[in-house]
Amino acid sequence: MGAVDVVPGFSGGTVALITGIYDKLLASFSAAPQAIALFLRGRIKEAWTVCNATFLLIVLLGILTSVFTLARLISYLMLEHPVPLWSFFFGLVLVSVYLVGREVVLWNVGRVVTFAAGLALAIWITLAAPLQLEATPLILFLAGAVAISAMILPGISGSFILVLLGLYPVVLGAVKNFDLVVLTVFCAGCALGLMTFSRLLGWLLLHVRDVTLAFLAGLMLGSLGKVWPWKQTLTWQTNSHGESYPLLQENLWPHTFNDLVGQDPQLIFAIALALSGVVMVLGMEWLGKRSQPGLARNE
Repeated sequence: MGAVDVVPGFSGGTVALITGIYDKLLASFSAAPQAIALFLRGRIKEAWTVCNATFLLIVLLGILTSVFTLARLISYLMLEHPVPLWSFFFGLVLVSVYLVGREVVLWNVGRVVTFAAGLALAIWITLAAPLQLEATPLILFLAGAVAISAMILPGISGSFILVLLGLYPVVLGAVKNFDLVVLTVFCAGCALGLMTFSRLLGWLLLHVRDVTLAFLAGLMLGSLGKVWPWKQTLTWQTNSHGESYPLLQENLWPHTFNDLVGQDPQLIFAIALALSGVVMVLGMEWLGKRSQPGLARNE
């Protein structure tokens, strides 16, 4: 989850969903306010149990380890080897659409309409023109709340939301350079977003699961345009450390990529990496089900 959350276009929520921990993760986040209240009253053991803190701690440590170790690598690959990187993630998202859609027990007109609504929303978001917000403490706090809400939605990347807000270089630069001021304000916003949005999403999955999953599948399908491997960068953004990142891009067909960008489309290699992404997701799903032998699909 940490590795993919660094990349604008792919959501850590997708990874949680296909590995079978999504519902448990939402339930743990939703219970955080109750756990905090118990903790403040001195009932520490009960607070730990209520929010399943052991599970959350393991997931959080995994995410942080990945973010802080892979931020530089992901930044390098995005700039120097974008086609292979995006091809791999394209395969990940594509097969994830199938896996999430398969979890819908009954496809009817209502589910199809909901799926189409999710698809339309994702396409609108991916085509939206990026903003250029000033990185004030209040803006960073609100951006954290919005980005983390998107991050736990399969198909909508929190990193991409930061790109749309014009704050991606600021936050990624803070991670790479360990800027505690920026990270503290941003993470405080993330904490607020997690505790509020996870409760809503958890309720939806509990009471209208098929409709919610259909909507999420549409979101994921619509996000494929953002992870399309062959892109032409139209404008760039520079953070406070002088590092440049793509801001506005347009998708190209492989046969026009070389003419307009002047680079090898690496078509065979790209297809191979996309297929490896498909295999990886299917393998993760298999491992997730194997580790939970009693887990059955919702009827």
